[in-house]
Amino acid sequence: MVEEMIKLDHIEINVRYSLEDKPVVLFLHFSGGNLNMWEGIISQFEKEYSIIAPDFRGHGKSDKPQTGYHIDDMANDIYLLLQHLSVEHCHIVGSSMGAEVGLSIAASHPELVRSLVCEGALYNEFGEHGLFNGTEEEIIHRKEVLKVQLAERKECVFITKEEYVEEERAKLQQGLWNECFLAFFENNVQQMTNGEFTYCYLNRVRTEYIQKYWDVKFEQYYKMLQCPILFLPSEEEWANEKIRSSLDAFTSLLDVYEIERVENAIHAYVWMQLPITVGEVAKRFISKHNDR
Repeated sequence: MVEEMIKLDHIEINVRYSLEDKPVVLFLHFSGGNLNMWEGIISQFEKEYSIIAPDFRGHGKSDKPQTGYHIDDMANDIYLLLQHLSVEHCHIVGSSMGAEVGLSIAASHPELVRSLVCEGALYNEFGEHGLFNGTEEEIIHRKEVLKVQLAERKECVFITKEEYVEEERAKLQQGLWNECFLAFFENNVQQMTNGEFTYCYLNRVRTEYIQKYWDVKFEQYYKMLQCPILFLPSEEEWANEKIRSSLDAFTSLLDVYEIERVENAIHAYVWMQLPITVGEVAKRFISKHNDR
């Protein structure tokens, strides 16, 4: 596989890819992530599929412009990347924010997407299908509180990359750590001019993405979807009645969908936590829809 920075009209996107005469699978990482989260997944697909795994703008090694962190902005980046790579059709596997961006691509370019695996985009943040569904005044107040919290967040600094990796390792549940997590975290910090390290996912990027996410209504995207979709709720999401209710509402808008639960799955991290299991689930679904 090749990994390189590809210059589009307005931005440079880092991408790992291998394009042959095979169906294409596009892997889209979660918020604050990078393409290395797919280390344990890509190996299961690369014999039968062409692979594209980018770093979103503001993430990994890709450019980090001052603005442009709505899911539709990031979806347009990826659409232009696919055009640059002469991809006419693809399957999309998206984790959390990657599922949201994949949903945006599938809604805007239905002729492009053969199937969509959504490990995310299961609920809105606010409103009828949201985790917080209060009055207009209550929602405004809640957003103001969250804005203050976002503004107070400090950029973390580490003396060495190893310090960061060990800190993240200590946060994980006992027995969860594996080589997939190591590859991900090793590529999740960038060196500053003073030699120290900080997150690739800067606070200003995170803040803009989150504030724009608050107003996203996923039902507007699902109404336009034409491809089959697989939902992969985590254990925690499936146990949440509000999320189950929003998922019921979203699936009522779809013609073809499946829901599959992976036992003990942790949201976003499941692709590193249980790569063989979740990879097989995604691959099985994609193989059903190769001829669309």
